[in-house]
Amino acid sequence: MVEERIRRHLGSFLGRAELVIYALLAVLLSATAIGALASAGRGLWEALGHWVTGTETPAVLNELLVVLMVVEILNTVRISIRSHMLLIEPFLVVGIIASIRRILVITLEAAALTKEGRWSSEGASSVFRASMIELGLLGAVVLVLVYAITLLRRHAPVSPESEEPLLPAGGAAKEGA
Repeated sequence: MVEERIRRHLGSFLGRAELVIYALLAVLLSATAIGALASAGRGLWEALGHWVTGTETPAVLNELLVVLMVVEILNTVRISIRSHMLLIEPFLVVGIIASIRRILVITLEAAALTKEGRWSSEGASSVFRASMIELGLLGAVVLVLVYAITLLRRHAPVSPESEEPLLPAGGAAKEGA
């Protein structure tokens, strides 16, 4: 009896502590997303003011994709607070966004090198080869992550009451789950 009561109180305390930590994490993630969004907006505004959007586009795009990743992680935290479950699909989506972000950065860097005609040196050919290997690996990572999400959605656990998947197409957990 006493042990059971201690377990309940300890479980209740840890549950509240978990909720507080998730709330603090959500606040910090929100602040990070707002800061990165403001930084991207400022960079774009300055680029527009100096008519150099072509050179600043990669940096702004990179920051916006970071914002997208942070917002997806924030969504995961929100789902975890609501459902008291940790879902894997949002982390896979963040992995896809991060991989695509890196693919875009590599592509934009390669475009800058070719535009400036710096591919003729010995070092440039090794950079090109390394970039192509990295692009191939990132492409494979994206395909694997998309396949993993497809499998998760296809084989999502079913709620016994409603016979509907607990993970709808959007990836969010149901309210009552």
